[in-house]
Amino acid sequence: MPIFELFLLLFFAFIALPMTVSIIFSTVKLGISPMPSSNKANHAMMQLIDETEIETKAGPIIDLGSGWGNFVIAIAKRYPHRKIVGYELSYLPWLTSSLVKKLLGLKNLTLHRQDFYQAELPSSSVLVCYLFPQAMEKISNKLPLELSGVSFVISNNFALPGWQASKIIQVNDFYKSPVYLYKISKR
Repeated sequence: MPIFELFLLLFFAFIALPMTVSIIFSTVKLGISPMPSSNKANHAMMQLIDETEIETKAGPIIDLGSGWGNFVIAIAKRYPHRKIVGYELSYLPWLTSSLVKKLLGLKNLTLHRQDFYQAELPSSSVLVCYLFPQAMEKISNKLPLELSGVSFVISNNFALPGWQASKIIQVNDFYKSPVYLYKISKR
């Protein structure tokens, strides 16, 4: 067997196949695959974070379902004075974003491989997410129970059921994605 074919076989057996199985397993378990936001949606979400900065007093920004790290790493680079937290359950995307975080030396970024529904969300926080309708329903139910004082939710593409957005940006991307900003009143 030629060296190149052997290399391909070993690559597939020890790297590509386990990665594929990991993604499939996580997708089945979580009900959705890790999908990054478009660059235009990321830009709109950053714009909304900028608009919330005065009210949140440079509090933490939390990415619910940080995936491969595209957005959470961009947030950490743009806001080095703020604590940035990402939550991701899918192993391979979490591992990838953790490695990039280390390579870039982002000390303000913490990445958790845990279920954000079980996490205590810090005060004066901005939550950002690109999830799916069932997850948005769970977040919609979780927010009134939070005693931590979440100030804003920024959601790419999916609305919070039962909540009124204070601002919606229609992104000029392929899907014409809406990006929602919710100001959470203290109850």
